[in-house]
Amino acid sequence: MFIYLCKKIAIPGNVRLRCISWNKDQGFIACGGEDGLLKVLKLETQTDEAKIKGLAAPSNLSVNQTLEGHSGSVQVVTWNEQYQKLTTSDQNGLIIVWMLYKGAWYEEMINNRNKSVVRSMSWNADGKKICIVYEDGAVIVGSVDGNRIWGKDLKGTHLCHVAWSSDSKVLLFGMSNGEIHIYDNQGNFIVKMKLSCLVNLTGAFSIAGIHWYHGTEGYIEPDCPCLAVCYDNGRCQIMRDENDHNPVLIDTGMNVVCIQWNHCGSVLAVAGSLKTTSQDKDVNIVQFYTPFGEHLRTLKVPGKQISALSWEGSGLKVALAVDSYIYFANIRPDYKWGYCSNTVVYAYTRPDRPEYCVVFWDTKNNEKYVKYVKSLISITTYGDFCVLATKADENQPQEEHETESIGATYVLVLCNSIGTPLDPKYIDMGPLFVTMTKTHVIAASKEAFYVWQYRVAKKLTAMEFNQVARTRKEGRERIYHVDDTPSGSAGGHLDYSRAIEGTRDPICAITASDKMLLVGRESGTLQRYSLPNVGIVQKFTLNCHAYQLSLNCNSSRVAVIDLSGVLTFFDLDTQVVTSTGEQMVGEQLKLERKDVWDMKWAKDNPDLFAMMEKTRMYVFRNLDPEEPIQTSGYICNFEDLEIKSVLLDEILKNPEHPNKDYIINFEIRSLRDSRALIEKVGIEESSQFIEDNPHPRLWRLLAEAALQKLDLQTAEQAFVRCRDYQGIKFVKRLGNLQSESMKQAEVAAYFSRFEEAERMYLDMDRRDLAIGLRIKLGDWFRVLQLLKTGSGDSDDALLEQAHNAIGDYFADRQKWLNAVQYYVQGRNQERLAECYYMLEDYQGLENLANSLPENNKLLPDIAYMFVRVGMCEQAVSAFLKCNQPKDAVDTCVHLNQWDKAVELAKNHNMKEIGSLLARYASHLLEKNKIFDAIELYRKANYFFEAAKLMFKIADEESKKRTKPLRVKKLYVLSALLIEQCHEQIQNAQRGKVKGKSSEAASALAGLLEEDVLSSTNRFADNAWRGAEAYHFFILAQRQLYKGSVQAALKTALHLRDYEDIIPAVEIYSLLALCACANRAFDICSKAFVKLETLETLRPEQRQQYEDLALEIFTRHSPKSNKKSDLDDMLDSSIDGKLPVCVATGDLILEQRFWMCSVCKHCMKPKEASSRSFCPLCHSTI
Repeated sequence: MFIYLCKKIAIPGNVRLRCISWNKDQGFIACGGEDGLLKVLKLETQTDEAKIKGLAAPSNLSVNQTLEGHSGSVQVVTWNEQYQKLTTSDQNGLIIVWMLYKGAWYEEMINNRNKSVVRSMSWNADGKKICIVYEDGAVIVGSVDGNRIWGKDLKGTHLCHVAWSSDSKVLLFGMSNGEIHIYDNQGNFIVKMKLSCLVNLTGAFSIAGIHWYHGTEGYIEPDCPCLAVCYDNGRCQIMRDENDHNPVLIDTGMNVVCIQWNHCGSVLAVAGSLKTTSQDKDVNIVQFYTPFGEHLRTLKVPGKQISALSWEGSGLKVALAVDSYIYFANIRPDYKWGYCSNTVVYAYTRPDRPEYCVVFWDTKNNEKYVKYVKSLISITTYGDFCVLATKADENQPQEEHETESIGATYVLVLCNSIGTPLDPKYIDMGPLFVTMTKTHVIAASKEAFYVWQYRVAKKLTAMEFNQVARTRKEGRERIYHVDDTPSGSAGGHLDYSRAIEGTRDPICAITASDKMLLVGRESGTLQRYSLPNVGIVQKFTLNCHAYQLSLNCNSSRVAVIDLSGVLTFFDLDTQVVTSTGEQMVGEQLKLERKDVWDMKWAKDNPDLFAMMEKTRMYVFRNLDPEEPIQTSGYICNFEDLEIKSVLLDEILKNPEHPNKDYIINFEIRSLRDSRALIEKVGIEESSQFIEDNPHPRLWRLLAEAALQKLDLQTAEQAFVRCRDYQGIKFVKRLGNLQSESMKQAEVAAYFSRFEEAERMYLDMDRRDLAIGLRIKLGDWFRVLQLLKTGSGDSDDALLEQAHNAIGDYFADRQKWLNAVQYYVQGRNQERLAECYYMLEDYQGLENLANSLPENNKLLPDIAYMFVRVGMCEQAVSAFLKCNQPKDAVDTCVHLNQWDKAVELAKNHNMKEIGSLLARYASHLLEKNKIFDAIELYRKANYFFEAAKLMFKIADEESKKRTKPLRVKKLYVLSALLIEQCHEQIQNAQRGKVKGKSSEAASALAGLLEEDVLSSTNRFADNAWRGAEAYHFFILAQRQLYKGSVQAALKTALHLRDYEDIIPAVEIYSLLALCACANRAFDICSKAFVKLETLETLRPEQRQQYEDLALEIFTRHSPKSNKKSDLDDMLDSSIDGKLPVCVATGDLILEQRFWMCSVCKHCMKPKEASSRSFCPLCHSTI
């Protein structure tokens, strides 16, 4: 930062000032002094022009009001910015609260304790509470509306200072003996503050100031020190909070009267006086420090005694109360900023985020890109790139190849002009100074410097580049100690141990060009190294401690700005002979300028540079200055005789919305003079002047002026002198044109006066040229207008092109509805489909698909659009139209339209449907949707798979002892599926052997295939067994309940063949019951024997059967009383040759009987005639 005094205001009557306070929001300055003096002033810049000049604008007193009310010396003034109040107090203890009304200040409240004097007053962060401390130990906390919240008398103490914490939970009370006590916001004592800065100190001392920055503008880094305590003996400590046991300690070495933080907590100003050895009187000075205790600047202030200081709200000015004067000092902060390829890069802090907010503002397009960076140290720019130096994030692990040292503490991030990180380098030394050239980044600590040869592959994307850049090559990164003398031949190494070794003469500034690196040291030594091979070439001696170094474009001269703002120049190549006759290289030039805070060499002329001196910009040519320009901008770029400057002060007042008005371009005198000559004198005379002061920019100016006057010969010569090949070609083309008006139109177009050029073309009846011009400019709206207004038929292809281009214009801005209208007229079906899709106009998309011819290349894209929104039917129709049935089937499967998928697969004879169905069926089975899977297989004619699943369900239901009728139905369904499977196989075989052999052969082939099926599954062989078992089981019980006991017994006897399906205990229990009811005790006896021998029964169940058998057979002999056809059944039906009637369970002895066409089971004719359905499978008779 740089600081200088800029204004002085005298207080009338030479009244000595005691205190001063600057309102941060409204800009009012309150100053109090002896004899009740209280004034409110305001500095204001009046015009918009002043705003553009920034600090350079003259500032006048717009408010100068004396406030009457105090009689004694005013000792304390403090502002409440939130509620626009001023609180003042005098030596008599009178407190007055002033309020703003219609631009003037009036008394609002008065309070006087009449016991003691007020030593300090402080409003809390939100302006709702004020704490007032009296010398006698009384403390009062009041509200903004004047009510007392609490009061306390701290007996035996003399208070002199008070400060609130940012959250208003803690109060600090400074005692007159130098102690600081910490209280809570209700006045309860917590603890005494540990004062590390007073260790080993004797003698009397008092507190000069306590200031606690409340974080209103954010912090420069997380956990930043913000509470400053300073004593009159110059000892100071800066703490992170009130309990910080490791504060930053400073010994200012001066008598301190006042301290204050700037608006963002980045600079602490310490005001006081210093005893000088040469003079008897003390010198008033203000020292500036960072929150980490680094000394930034010293400002000497005239006068006898400084009594107070206060910062302006933007941190760009400081007001100092000295004797009966107010001095104002301007501050030029060291902003973190840079300029690369039309982009201003700047950083600022925000209260809501711990990181720095880095803005990449493209001044050409007025677009900005924001990047958040933790613990930013500096921003360095060159060409199209920028390097951000930061502290490494401890929480983020570093990859092995990124750093060879474990836990590197700093990072250099190479970014492009929109903030995209291209290559990060982790280093283990603090980059206090960073400079950059076309190929190298050089970072220096106080002891060593690190050289990194960066590479940027322009054709690679950022991601690909990252991968390329990570492969580190030996020698791309090197470290040198400042005391080393490298020869340049051997490649340096990345040895961070060199960076830790100390030096007696630390580095204080660096700069570099493509040829050399200059390192300035605190003693004044300037070391010159060659680049890219770092070898020491020369050592020069400067007469100052360099703060900033800058090389000109051919590296022949270096500009040096020292700590006190003195600019000097050193010629690096001049051979000089000293007084002793020695030959030396390098010479200090005679030019010296004071109060310089910025300078920039021209990029294209080694003798041209611009510099900022206080609020004026000077341009020097060969060390001769031109007349100054009033401005306070920071110089971005000096090229083509134009200086681009940026008003960072104004931008950072509202950093989220930078304004293009704050970028200012200044033309230097030779450019202004040449332009004036051309306008007033003429081209020939101007040509002579430019010949004497040659510069490509001036030749271009002449060429353009000659073109305007159609002086083609001069224009061509001038274009040759400024090496503008396009300009030469343009002049040649103009020479070939015959018509003067045509030449004028072409020149108007060349100078971007397109409206004028178009009007000329139309006047010449050359509508085609006007349209061509508009096409080149991409102004398709105007092209369409010209095509429609012209007489005669316009070119249809051009009309279509115009409609499509306008459609593209709207589509790029996502105005799909407007785009559709133009694409329809331009017959651009591809973009039309995209617009319909974005608009979700699926009807329009369907109509478009229907209107397209078959196999159109757009149909698959439209089909996929339908697929993405789940519109199966439309997608299938589009796929079929472009002859892609497989995609259509895939779509149906994807959208769970299996019926459609199967139908399509069948219609197009596709083979892979089986695998798809299997996949879907397994998905259903996983979700336990077995019936859905069966239905799927059935619909797809995979009857065997469906039957397998159905049998599985039937078996499970059977084991669960579900209702027999339900189990029978399941077995019937299973059997029906098997029958369908057999029929399918036979049909397929018939189709295969058709026309080749007999029907017998096809039947045989079918049977063989069925044999394969039956060998793999038990149910395939006799599909109806399960159905038969449960059918006879139900029938026997029905007959028994109906009273047809003989019929029931006959039916029950059949169940003996089905022990594998129905549990044996069920079968023989039913058989025993039926036999007992039929008095066939021999059969009953056999059934009981079977029951008693069953292994599945528990002992108690078996005992029950035995008891029951004993009870029955003690009454009845186990012999049959009747002889009937039952014996036939017992004897002859066991071999299974006779068919069984499924309606009655009886054997069919007749020759003629009815057989079901589905299940192939039989029924007596008499029974068949009385039924409509088969009793077993329920198919129609």
